Amino acid sequence: MIVLLTNDDGIYAEGIQTLGGVLLQDEGVDLYFAAPDRERSATGHAITMHRPLRAEEVKFYHNSALKGWSINGTPSDCVKLAVEYLLPHKPDLVISGINRGSNLGTDILYSGTVSAAMEAAILGIPAMAVSLTEYKEPNYHFAANFVVSLIKTVRGYNLFHNTMLNINVPGKALEDIAGVSITRLGIRQYRNAFQERVDPRGKRYYWLAGEVVDILDSEAEDTDVWAINNSFISITPVHFDLTDYTILKKMKSIEWKI
Repeated sequence: MIVLLTNDDGIYAEGIQTLGGVLLQDEGVDLYFAAPDRERSATGHAITMHRPLRAEEVKFYHNSALKGWSINGTPSDCVKLAVEYLLPHKPDLVISGINRGSNLGTDILYSGTVSAAMEAAILGIPAMAVSLTEYKEPNYHFAANFVVSLIKTVRGYNLFHNTMLNINVPGKALEDIAGVSITRLGIRQYRNAFQERVDPRGKRYYWLAGEVVDILDSEAEDTDVWAINNSFISITPVHFDLTDYTILKKMKSIEWKI
């Protein structure tokens, strides 16, 4: 099985390298990396059009079996370039992560991690985005081992038709994990999203910050937000068809005039 790893934290981030090391223990996995040359968090599904992309082969001195490219583009660029040009064969699976911090609810619209996996889905390749909901002292090994187990569990099921799996793992020890919850996306909003500051020359500038507000739906037990707040691993199937079919049906019943 050919597996492509990518992320938005950068190719040298601990999360992607931990996952790569665990996946390499499976002799049936032919593993490649294609990830940004630096952190590209919150870039959404941006692609690069107005400057050239450069892909440099990377040597991992701590593990010579790892092979990949560092790319001066977005996470979506990395997947497109790897699949369409760099890899010798089309991958059987693309995994984006392990991200440092959660990707829950409507935050996935901004997430480079999720967008990389969604790009793979657009290209017709099974894909997962994996995030560890811990910033301060992340331990990626449990999440990495869960991903390996998940791959074996879903093999044989047709779960990836125009769809990727968005996975969030609580930053807790195994004994504190409540289980696995199959979820829908919750809704997240932010309070005081910008901080106004003044630079040394007296000019104002704004820094995106904000405090997350667990919102509308956050108490619904079928959402990813609820699952993580209650120590469950959340798995959400996400697809790129953003059509609102309920409203579409209503609009088709309207007599439109020109």
